[in-house]
Amino acid sequence: MTGSLLTLLNAQSLAAYTAVGYWGDETLYAVAARHARSTLNSFAVRDRHRRLTYAELIEAADHLAASLAGSRIRSGQRVAVWLPSRVETAIALLACSRNGYVCCPSLHRNHTTAEVIALVDRMRVAAVIADPGSGADADQHDFFGELADRDFLRWTHRIGPADAAPFADLPGDRLEVPASRDPNQIMYLPFTSGTTGTPKGVLHSDNTLLVTARMMARDWRLESTVLYTLSPLSHNLGLGALVTALAGGGELVLHDLPRGCSLVDRLEETGAAFLFGVPTHATDLLAEMRERGLRRLGGVRGFRISGAAAPAGLVADLMRHGVTPQSGYGMTETCSHQYTRPDDPPERIIGTCGRACDGYEVRIWRQDEPDTAAAPGEIGEIGGRGASVMLGYFDVDLGVNAAPARAIGPEEAIRH
Repeated sequence: MTGSLLTLLNAQSLAAYTAVGYWGDETLYAVAARHARSTLNSFAVRDRHRRLTYAELIEAADHLAASLAGSRIRSGQRVAVWLPSRVETAIALLACSRNGYVCCPSLHRNHTTAEVIALVDRMRVAAVIADPGSGADADQHDFFGELADRDFLRWTHRIGPADAAPFADLPGDRLEVPASRDPNQIMYLPFTSGTTGTPKGVLHSDNTLLVTARMMARDWRLESTVLYTLSPLSHNLGLGALVTALAGGGELVLHDLPRGCSLVDRLEETGAAFLFGVPTHATDLLAEMRERGLRRLGGVRGFRISGAAAPAGLVADLMRHGVTPQSGYGMTETCSHQYTRPDDPPERIIGTCGRACDGYEVRIWRQDEPDTAAAPGEIGEIGGRGASVMLGYFDVDLGVNAAPARAIGPEEAIRH
């Protein structure tokens, strides 16, 4: 039990992952606050209109957390975030980590008002932060008006203009509460795509989020580096980019360019060194480079290509332009635990999805004998275990937050 949520956290996995150093004693908020103290003027996150240092990010998160606490939002309750690519999402995530709330930013710009309200009801959220103009049918519905009769909803906020100070004008009273010191609290609730059924809510703690992020920052030398996410923060790839930047004390740049503006110019302007995106992002970027006759892409040295297998020609083209692609694999449930390394040969980048990072293990099991490992070349079922595995699924259909009956310990596997 963590707060008011049933989870798979157990004494065995907690002791094992802590003993080997995969789980630490800092929340995501505490990690960012440490950077704010040690590198006062270093930047943490920026969009097209605002650029926040770590100190400013923490100050904004404290301000938002106090407003939420003043409205009697309690640890374990859900905070829904329906925003475009803006710094407010990063602030909300840290405010939730600080106060022990569960942040759900996985409400997308192509969601309809009805779809988002259905998720709000399913989660029984206590607070909503939204830009109602960003939905697929925003011109046809009053989002906040349609939320008005929810007795479980205690606090709502409509964000201001994109160039305004974030969360400068918050409703309600403010209450300063001590920052949570529990990195095993549930604080992130994304929803899976739903391609094989109803989207599932995935429960992650500060610790499960930080495992892969720390390994990525180490393996790709991303500490104190500018990262650029072409994926919005409402998607797990973009959120993972944010956590990776925070884990390494770097800066994350959000992709909020108006249509028709140059991505190449934006990457050079921001000093981006590593990109997060999908194959179509890489295709568009290379097309702009060819059109302008460019052989190099500023200071960009790496590109995480996720969501689908990247064609061999695309990978080779990036490498000709001095950018090392990163092929990877990993579900929302496992925090993108597997990827290629910058010193891997081209054939490994093109033909594989890399290796599991430290703290995670993968094996292929025979389909007819699920407890027997498959031989090389055989088709089977993927099984994985490790410190970045989710702590359960969120389900309010029966009025509870349900998780599978058996705990996933260090000796057990989640089947993909």
